[in-house]
Amino acid sequence: MKQQLELQFNEVRNRIQQAAKRAGGQAVKLVGVTKTVPVERIEEAMALGLMCFGESRVQEAMPKLELFPQAEWHFIGRLQTNKVKNVVGKFSLIHSLDRWKLALALQREAEKLETTVRALVQVNIGREKQKGGLDPLEVEDFLSEAGKLSRLKIEGLMAVPPYSTDPEDARPYFREMYQLFTKIRVPGVQMKILSLGMSNDFEIAIEEGANLVRVGSLLFGKRS
Repeated sequence: MKQQLELQFNEVRNRIQQAAKRAGGQAVKLVGVTKTVPVERIEEAMALGLMCFGESRVQEAMPKLELFPQAEWHFIGRLQTNKVKNVVGKFSLIHSLDRWKLALALQREAEKLETTVRALVQVNIGREKQKGGLDPLEVEDFLSEAGKLSRLKIEGLMAVPPYSTDPEDARPYFREMYQLFTKIRVPGVQMKILSLGMSNDFEIAIEEGANLVRVGSLLFGKRS
């Protein structure tokens, strides 16, 4: 199992480097998605040098965060306001800020703990009814307001394009996200991180400007 993980990790890392080269050589951060991944596998991944992991369920994430405080943990799932107290101060970055109510909840909890919350705004780039995220046309206005919240530090955007078996289908959505990312100029908001791309389409995402990719099944195998 460990040998298999090493092979997969090296392959993913190599493919990231090649895609980044094609895109002009930008640095790209890899987040290993560990939803349903047992702690032994996380330990093995850390031994190989992967130190940044993404979780999408608060309950499942908590024991992992306690076991591996030296790792950098990102919250990548939809965040309910009643779970904010479990996330603030524990996760390094929240990828899924998608509504004003959540922004206020994060601000309040961060005030209580006297900390700052780093977050990405989730954009519903495919304008799909079943998905969280802001409509691309709402993003700038939302950022203008959220940028005034003293304990909230918005550092970029995240999106998941409509699912397709052909990774090329994601390209126009990633391109639109990059245009949005580079166009935004809002006081109090620094556009640094563009989180796009998962196991099936991360190379396309990097070619179109992503500097953070979230890879799970390609590293750890298919989820049960």
